[in-house]
Amino acid sequence: MEQPPLNMPVMEPKPKIAGWFQVWMTAITKPNERTFVDLAESPNATSKTAYLWIFIAGTISGILSAILQTIYTATGTTPQLPIPGLEQYMPSGGGDAGSVGITLVVTLCVSPFVGVIYTLFFAISVAIVQWIAKLFGGVGTYNKLLYAFAAVAMPFTLVSGVFMLLGAIPYIGFCLSILSFGLGIYAFVLQVMAVKGVNRFGWGAAIGSVFIPGLVVFIFCCFIVIAGLTLLAPVIGDVFNNFQFAP
Repeated sequence: MEQPPLNMPVMEPKPKIAGWFQVWMTAITKPNERTFVDLAESPNATSKTAYLWIFIAGTISGILSAILQTIYTATGTTPQLPIPGLEQYMPSGGGDAGSVGITLVVTLCVSPFVGVIYTLFFAISVAIVQWIAKLFGGVGTYNKLLYAFAAVAMPFTLVSGVFMLLGAIPYIGFCLSILSFGLGIYAFVLQVMAVKGVNRFGWGAAIGSVFIPGLVVFIFCCFIVIAGLTLLAPVIGDVFNNFQFAP
């Protein structure tokens, strides 16, 4: 049998689910700059893989949201609202089997669209971060940062979805919210490391690249809220003027 030439390049098989899982675990369990340098420089670090990961994560998150909404419809309960007294304006009473089934089917059908929207916003956010990193003198590329960010976002999105589902259990949601906050801080740290490793610059530039887009979004949201309150101020004033207090 004829042997292949010794100098023939060996084609590495593309990683399947097991290989993906190893990449995700490496990204979240080895928090250092070198980890993300290696991930970004891997021959498997393609934007196609990153988009697929984020789409799957967004779709699964949508499915978990569908299950949670179905539970609320079946039991006639609603999530705990941050403003006391609003519960009286929410629908109550358990739904019948038909409404529960319709809720589940509709929300499950919408889940892939949730994945598409999640992927779109994720891609835009990574592009903004990399653009700011370039302004700070970064030498990385969008595709490399996208892959590194996706390796972090995939497991955290899935865990957040599970926490959201478990949050429907009484007295469990508050504990999980504290844990979710801690995981969010850890994810932010990993993103900073990813930006630093991919772009080969200092910690200040890496923190600024990740922090500035969030700050801009926060300021924009505050502006929208203030503008909305300004437009509604006359209406709110009329409501208070017409409010009759009991003697």
